[in-house]
Amino acid sequence: MTGAGAAVLVVLAVLLFGAGLLLGRRTARPLRPSDVGTPVEHATFETLHTASLAAPPLRAGLTEESARRAARRLRSLLGTDALCLTDRDRVLVWDGAGHHHGKDVLEHLKVLLDTGRGTAFDSGCADLDCPLRWAVAVPLTVENRVLGALVAYAPRESAVLARAAGEVARWVCVQLELAELDRSRTQLIEAEIKALRAQISPHFIFNSLAAIASFVRTDPEQARELLLEFADFTRYSFRQHGEFTTLADELHSIDQYLALVRARFGERLAVTLQVAPEVLPVALPFLCLQPLVENAVKHGLEGAVTRSRITISALDAGSEAEVVIEDDGTGMEPERLRRILRGEGDASTGIGLLNVDERLRQVYGDDYGLVIETGVGAGMKITLRLPKYRAGVHGS
Repeated sequence: MTGAGAAVLVVLAVLLFGAGLLLGRRTARPLRPSDVGTPVEHATFETLHTASLAAPPLRAGLTEESARRAARRLRSLLGTDALCLTDRDRVLVWDGAGHHHGKDVLEHLKVLLDTGRGTAFDSGCADLDCPLRWAVAVPLTVENRVLGALVAYAPRESAVLARAAGEVARWVCVQLELAELDRSRTQLIEAEIKALRAQISPHFIFNSLAAIASFVRTDPEQARELLLEFADFTRYSFRQHGEFTTLADELHSIDQYLALVRARFGERLAVTLQVAPEVLPVALPFLCLQPLVENAVKHGLEGAVTRSRITISALDAGSEAEVVIEDDGTGMEPERLRRILRGEGDASTGIGLLNVDERLRQVYGDDYGLVIETGVGAGMKITLRLPKYRAGVHGS
């Protein structure tokens, strides 16, 4: 929970305790002799607990399903007779008494949805048995956009309930803002993976198929094995699910890629692979290593280089796995590398390096970016560290 969200809830707990006294409702559970703390402290605890149960649905955004799952918790926070959540066009959920008010509520919200200003109104209900006589409506906004409204109903006008509803709505808005951030982050990651997929060179695909075709008559079994490697490689690279993968799956895909490269270059390319079995289950962002290996192949065999050696190691380093990809190719000027990692020019060469560096820092923090050693004619050595466990990072 963010600092702003926690602060809102502490204020809210105090307000709700007062509202409970005024409205004749208890917002905290009955105290037992074994209980320790003041009534306000207990109200705060109950508020935080209830809010923690309402937060996960709201982190999916303002939808009919998320509103349905969160509404009862939100009504419990306010201790009111009825509560509804709306978007700009319809009532998403009604929780509590007086469902017949649902058909009229949007009429009361026209100004609120247009201006973003909260409002209170008399329900005007003709049913003498209906407990809903007064309502307060608060806008739900994200980045100055009104997404909908929270409306709380009560038997009579209450300034305390009006303020409490405002605090609950503020907290809901914090959750909806986090949902927007999650959605933006997901879209960004998907765009980054699409960029990496787009970099899988058409020339590599064509050359791989040409190499496979060259074996069809001379060595049909080899052609068959390479075709299966090509199919598995492309299936993995273009899979549609999972932000993360495992080191085992990523290394397996790299092995398939290198098998296709060796089919074309033969003895010009020598690869040494060293992997500690205990790091194979470690999770990492999808398509993180493959671009680095492709970069090593490209720089290892470009220009007048007649033979290249690439070394790939994935070793145990205590609480981390250390992956090193090294080639003895042409290398590059350090200043050119710095420009690439700043996103300045040379995109055709550096999109993979920049993309991987940014995604590692985004997932694990700035201490986990790429460490690259290179020089003109000195090859390139890329080192990255992967925590063996990080909350929210799971291979799929």
